[in-house]
Amino acid sequence: MTKFFKIIATLEGLSLLLLFFVAMPMKYAYGNETLIRPAGMAHGVLFIGYIILAYLLKEEQNWSFKKFFIVAIASIIPFGTFYIEWKYLKDTQKN
Repeated sequence: MTKFFKIIATLEGLSLLLLFFVAMPMKYAYGNETLIRPAGMAHGVLFIGYIILAYLLKEEQNWSFKKFFIVAIASIIPFGTFYIEWKYLKDTQKN
């Protein structure tokens, strides 16, 4: 499950970056709303998947509440999911 979580974490992080640094500037600086809906929808679905998988991983690997909280909060910070993969998931076995 860790391998799948890493994939979702990467995709979630990329979707957040796409939303914050491409779609939103296009909307507010240039008035072009073309990417807002698909980027927002992709990010929303991936965010929900990320949180659910983080909870399942917490239960499977007996994470502390603090570690789960940090992993969950990282999903709303740009580049946060990449940091989580590097800091917390680099030593976990690939399932």
